[in-house]
Formats: sequence, structure tokens, C-alpha cells
Amino acid sequence: MASPRPKLPRVHEEPAYVLHRYDWSESSLILEVFSRRHGRVALVAKGVKRPTSQYRPVLLPLQPMRLGWGGDAEVSTLSSAQWQGGHVMPSGDKLLAGYYLNELLLKLLARDDAHPKLFDHYADAVLALAEGQEAQAAVVRAFELLILREAGLLPALDLECASLAQLLPDAHYRLEPEAGLRLVEAADSPALLHHALAGDSWLLLQLALDDPHPFAALLRVCHGARGNALRQPLRQLLHYHSGVRVFQTRQLMLDVRRLRPLHPPEPLPTP
Repeated sequence: MASPRPKLPRVHEEPAYVLHRYDWSESSLILEVFSRRHGRVALVAKGVKRPTSQYRPVLLPLQPMRLGWGGDAEVSTLSSAQWQGGHVMPSGDKLLAGYYLNELLLKLLARDDAHPKLFDHYADAVLALAEGQEAQAAVVRAFELLILREAGLLPALDLECASLAQLLPDAHYRLEPEAGLRLVEAADSPALLHHALAGDSWLLLQLALDDPHPFAALLRVCHGARGNALRQPLRQLLHYHSGVRVFQTRQLMLDVRRLRPLHPPEPLPTP
């Protein structure tokens, strides 16, 4: 006979964000939540779809909250939810970028595994997207690097992994999912060099990751051309370790951009 599931303590006023919502019944939802001290958890929000529910306008993605829950089942029951305010919802491409960060958390983190530092970086990234003062691409690259490191999937960026030799600032290195950084030689194909970065760029990224405030440091390093050059290597690493071929939010962003006209419509003449 299986032993009974241990009784779990109730959680009160836990800093958290809603990552995703699923219909559970005509009136209830299953929430995928990222919390600071409990990691990613699944909660059932009973009756939240009713027009009279006090939680209905609160349980939105990309908004800081304090949640309470309890119960001994694998999916706990939401008992309280308070919006913490602080910023408006990101809009346009920045909203899709926020959903992409949520998808990374869902794909790369196991449930019930706390990552308090990553939670703080996520809060910084969402705030940066909402305020719109930082380049969207830099915010996404910085968070991609941080979640890969937190999940133990990012190799050292100051060493060539095969030889453990220090990087040469002027040489070029390619980030490979199974082999880490690899020196690109003159005899290699031009395609390998196309997605390689100079050693000094990788060294700056490692310094930023080691900074006491790595998200802010990575934002500075990932601006402009260096951030653009990082897109393909990090995407390849994320696809390899998440087991997905295409992230749904990234594909949605591409589809939305394809639907936009290349040129804005001509203004109508004034009468």
C-alpha cells in the first residue's frame, strides 16, 4: 500500500508571476506560476472565470503578484491573489517577448525547484519590457543567458571547452550545444565563421555573468551588433536543451510581423 502524500504547508503572500493559464472547467483555470521561493508550481483557481470573481482581473501574465495556496494534491488550490502594481502590461512586440520569456521558464525549469535569483532577473526583464527604455533584443538575450546558466546548461564563456585554453581576444569561437565554445579555424567553412563571435565578446559576456548585478551588466554587453550576433547561437542552444524545434511565441512573433504591411497606409486626404 502506497504511503500517503505528506501534508504540505500552506503558502501565504508568495511573490509570483502567472506564466500560463489553461481551462479546467466552465468556471475554473489551471495556472502555471513562477514563484520566488517555490519555483514553478501548478495551481487551480476555482471559480475565477465567473464575472463576480475577485481574482479574475488580477491573474494576468507579466504582472507582479503575491499569491497564496494550499492542499496536498499535485496541483494546489489558489487561496489568495494580490496585484503588486509597479508597471503596466507590455504591449506589441514587447508583449510577445514577455510571453517568450514565460515559455522559456516553462520549457527549461522543472516544477517545485526554486530559483530565487532567476526570479529576480525575470522581474527585472519584465519591468524593462514594460518601461520600454531598454532595447527589446538586449533584454531577451540577457534573460536567455541567465536562464541557461541557472539551469546548468550554459558552458563557460571564457574557455575553449575542448582544450580548456583561455580565449584569444582576436580569435573567433562558435558556441556548440554539445561541445561549448570551439575555435573556428581558417580552414573551416565560412558558414561556421558566420555564427561565431570574437573571443573578446565571449569574455565580456562571462564578465557580465559574474557581475553582482548580472542582468544590468548583460544589458550593456548585449546591445547592438553583439546582441544580434548572439541570437542564432543562443537559439540553437535553447532548442537543443528544451527539446523543441520552434518556440511557439517566437513563431507567433514571426507570423505577426509577416502580416504587417511593409509601408504604412497613405493618410486620407482632408476634406
